[in-house]
Amino acid sequence: MENQQAMMILVAGPYRSGTNDNPILIEANVKAMTDTALALYKMGHIPVLGEWFALPLIEAAGSKQVGDSIFNEIFHPIAIKLINHCDAVLRIGGASAGADEMVATGKAMGKKIFYDKTEIAIIE
Repeated sequence: MENQQAMMILVAGPYRSGTNDNPILIEANVKAMTDTALALYKMGHIPVLGEWFALPLIEAAGSKQVGDSIFNEIFHPIAIKLINHCDAVLRIGGASAGADEMVATGKAMGKKIFYDKTEIAIIE
């Protein structure tokens, strides 16, 4: 195998999808993405989640609930901007229009798209 370099990889998975905005289920979705990010880190890559950037800003901007106008003006747009700085997108989890949008945006930008972490090389 050729000498591989670490990639910055956006982990895209469901956040609200299938949760009916139940905070416990949303937390489980974030945990799944965070656990995947940790696995990518241990593989030698730099993982990122749009949530890591969006959620603190949403709170600082005064959002009162998931899906309000402040949430919507920050949540997906910041993840789309983040893709510009990534080498790849890893799509995980179940149905999610937002995660599918991240994949479509990544494809349009010519980024590598992965659907399973086993497709990604381990960097030593």
